[in-house]
Amino acid sequence: MAIFTSIGTAIAGALFGGSALAASLIGGALAFGTKLAIGKLTQKTQGKQKYTAVQGEIQFGGDVPVGTLYGVGPTKGQRAFYAKWDKGNKRNAEVFILANGWCDGLEPYVYMYGEKYNLVAQATIGNEVARYGVQGFIDGDGNSAISIRFYDGRPGQGVDQRLVDVTATLGNKWKATSKLSGMCYVVVERYYHLQFFRDAGRGKPEIDFVLRGLREYDPRKDSTVAGGSGPQRLNDPSTWAHATNPAVHRLNYQLGLRALVSGRTLIGEGKSLGQLDLATYFVAMNVCDTLRANGKKTYECSLFVSGDDDHTEVLKQFDDAMAGYGLNRRGLSGVIPGAPQIPVKDLTEADIPIERAKDIQFRKSAFERFNHLSGQFTSIESMWQPESLKPVYVNADVAADGRNRQTSIDFLQVTDPDIAQYLLNIRYRQNRVSGSATVPVSRRFGLAVQEGEWITWRGKTWMISEWRADERLRITLVLSETSAAIYDDGDIEPGPIIIPPTPPINPSLLSTVQNFNVAVGMINGAQGYDTPVLEFTWEPPDDPTITAVRFFYQIDGATELFEDQCTSPEDGIFRTTKNVVSGKVYTARATITTVPDRLRTYTPWKTTVEPTGLQTLLTGLQQLQADAINRFKELQREMDDFFRPTIEQLLTAFSLEGAVGQVQREELRAQIGENLAQIVEERRVRVSEDEALAQIMTALQASLGTTNARLTTEETVRASADGALSSSITGVSADLNGRFAQGLVKFEAVAAPTGVDARFSVLLRGGTNQSFKVSGFYVELYTEGGVQKSRMAIEADLFVVTDGNSRHYPLVYENGVLKLAIADIGLVNSGRMLALNGKMDINLNNGTIEIYS
Repeated sequence: MAIFTSIGTAIAGALFGGSALAASLIGGALAFGTKLAIGKLTQKTQGKQKYTAVQGEIQFGGDVPVGTLYGVGPTKGQRAFYAKWDKGNKRNAEVFILANGWCDGLEPYVYMYGEKYNLVAQATIGNEVARYGVQGFIDGDGNSAISIRFYDGRPGQGVDQRLVDVTATLGNKWKATSKLSGMCYVVVERYYHLQFFRDAGRGKPEIDFVLRGLREYDPRKDSTVAGGSGPQRLNDPSTWAHATNPAVHRLNYQLGLRALVSGRTLIGEGKSLGQLDLATYFVAMNVCDTLRANGKKTYECSLFVSGDDDHTEVLKQFDDAMAGYGLNRRGLSGVIPGAPQIPVKDLTEADIPIERAKDIQFRKSAFERFNHLSGQFTSIESMWQPESLKPVYVNADVAADGRNRQTSIDFLQVTDPDIAQYLLNIRYRQNRVSGSATVPVSRRFGLAVQEGEWITWRGKTWMISEWRADERLRITLVLSETSAAIYDDGDIEPGPIIIPPTPPINPSLLSTVQNFNVAVGMINGAQGYDTPVLEFTWEPPDDPTITAVRFFYQIDGATELFEDQCTSPEDGIFRTTKNVVSGKVYTARATITTVPDRLRTYTPWKTTVEPTGLQTLLTGLQQLQADAINRFKELQREMDDFFRPTIEQLLTAFSLEGAVGQVQREELRAQIGENLAQIVEERRVRVSEDEALAQIMTALQASLGTTNARLTTEETVRASADGALSSSITGVSADLNGRFAQGLVKFEAVAAPTGVDARFSVLLRGGTNQSFKVSGFYVELYTEGGVQKSRMAIEADLFVVTDGNSRHYPLVYENGVLKLAIADIGLVNSGRMLALNGKMDINLNNGTIEIYS
């Protein structure tokens, strides 16, 4: 320092008549400039640390560096104490130190289990500044399962007496002297309420508290400072206020956070106001608070810092948050904010000594410039997680540079997306306006300007980034090109819109499906026919132990419950027609099947908004068709059984075992070679303990070579313990060289608890040995579900109903189509109506009408 003092004294003697003050100022400026240069050369390279508004992990131990928060941000804090008591240790408490210094308070919400929970303000019970319960953890009697008591870190704050009292008999006690003055902390007391923890499948929560950090000194609000006005005082923290202004943060960091007793600097640089350039700070603070066109402040930020952090890096975070630059002006520390200025002077050639060297670079090299800039900010909407900003790039710049040159700048100390996007654009523009110059100037000009001010030269605007003077007081200015257009936000897009994330659900805790719902629908079948269905939807679970989703549903207001299931839970959708009828409102709920099994619950009952649609006739007709076809197959089997045996076999199969019976037979027969004519009649009766039977069987047959004709009749009456039967069967057949025709007429009456009561059937069959055709009909009475019903079915390719009048078209069923010329209908239940020429299609199920030209 002695050499710089000597030089300063010599210059002062030559120019200012040996003024001691001038010698001191000049010597100090020279010494500061040299110190800065040496510092840059000898500074060690350190691993780059990410500075952010978030303190994301619980800290343990006594070697944790002191730290605090400028602005607002979430923190888990440093756990300083833990105790448990009461029966089964169902009550416990923890103390978390959130920050050093006097802080403003807690935001009205916390994060637990990956979700956001609101805090509920409650009456204080002791020395705490505020007391909260957590919404969702308060029972019906108003008792909180989680209680939070907040202490803001003010000097002389009281002890948490509740914690002192409940730990008095424990081995681990909270002492009456444990006031933690100068430390902002919370006491979290938990009661193991079964409803909120065990039954909900939750364990011990890790809480993220959102803290409003340090109360800070703002010289603009101090009337004892030149230019200030207000009640704040530097030596009275009770007058300070919370802020999010980056320039206010920077000034308070340079002043430093001091210990209450020793007064040593815990965090920050520990400077005095006399070492700071308050003029630049006043300007920067006002720029940050200026409202932009979108109604937001120009710059805001928040930052967690510790006593171990590098001062230069911390100050750079505050500088970046206002798109500005740190400044040392005549030995005073200040800051230049990112904002346009009015140039103070115009540098002309007359102000530049010709004999001194100049270094001018109107454009940086391509390696020093970028044309694609990306970055991240801290998003409150994304639970204080980093989110990407919209990249800034200009195609013309890419073309000018010859290729894409990409880099990134993060603004994790900024939580507003619009401010962060504005900062990203400013930093891009500042880099593209890249001229620099080292210019000697006259003393007249050099003594009229200072660092941070804007001047004009050669038609461009420049900022004085450095002011130099040598031992002969020859002044040199280091200039950086700038422009007011850099800070114009007219064409800057707003920041990204962040959608808050869906709270995560631990699959191992799922007891049923999530977001279950039921709706009605229709399934489109053949020829446009639809049938009503229930459609179940749910959120597909990401859990392989869930093997099926089971559904229980019923008609609204009914008691009968139906069930179905989906064995692929990841589908998220399932449709069923099982026991679904038309025109009804349904209610449904669901549960899961898991392997291995675990506690399962039902979803709440859900009701369909609308009733099911009217079911088309297709399903019912298909069932009737199947019933009729089966009945005709039975009649064909009866015909086969009736004509297959020979007459002798037909007449002789009669058992008398265990019964008293009698057979009477008469036969007339005439035969020449293969030509035969015969009449056989047989009468049978049989009585046993279980059955009484009487039969008359008559067979007439005439054969001439391969030509046969036969008439067979059978009349039977039977009585048993299970019922009574009377039947009469007449069968005729004719066969000529492989062509045959058969007819069977049967009438029977049955007295039995269920089944067919009476049936009259006629069946015709004819064809060749290779193929045949069947036609016929049946009429029957039958009992179903204790109710007697009747039905009739006809098997025919063409069915005609006519009154014999040629003037009236008949009703015709032909080739699977019912044809009707004129109809008088009261109500039509239909799914679709289509014109014969296809020109008009009315789909009643879809609610559409289509007309074609």
